[in-house]
Amino acid sequence: MSGFLLMGFSDIRELQILHALLFLAVYLLTVAGNLIIIIITTVDQHLQTPMYYFLKQLSLLDLSFISVTVPQSIHNSLMDDGYISHGQCILQVFFFTSLACAEFTILTVMSYDRYVAICFPLHYEVFMDPSKCQWAVITVWLSGSICGILYTTTTFSITFCKAKIIHQFFCDVPQLLKLSCSNDYLAVIGLYENAKI
Repeated sequence: MSGFLLMGFSDIRELQILHALLFLAVYLLTVAGNLIIIIITTVDQHLQTPMYYFLKQLSLLDLSFISVTVPQSIHNSLMDDGYISHGQCILQVFFFTSLACAEFTILTVMSYDRYVAICFPLHYEVFMDPSKCQWAVITVWLSGSICGILYTTTTFSITFCKAKIIHQFFCDVPQLLKLSCSNDYLAVIGLYENAKI
């Protein structure tokens, strides 16, 4: 087997279908909610401030983040198939970690935006002009991508020699580390510590 076997939540078929339907309902509600935020903050001219610009980016990140793992989980539950190829697992780890890092970064930028609005209200327009906001968002996406590349290359540089069974419904890094037989203890410890965060 060149890929991994995702064990999911249960082997009972009825519970798998229930899991798929519940995850589908939550997924569709999340997608709808985030799309509503994105559309409203784009269309309404009164919401063209830095706060709503960052909120739109956060909604886009949330929409992307949930789309990395949940559709695969729904598919696996409906088809009663937990197989994920090695390439799919690499992509899932990359996007999952990239979007998680980008989400932490956008939340930091949003807190800075609120700090400036509260502590320097008269200088707010100078500190948070549209070009600086765009550069902040570009930095958010770039930092997430760099984080994802580093994390993914480190994770998959480890040799996997145990049975490629992941006791999770997506390619989770701590579960991947349990499959490692690599002697590179620093990489394993570093990844494990970062995965706990």
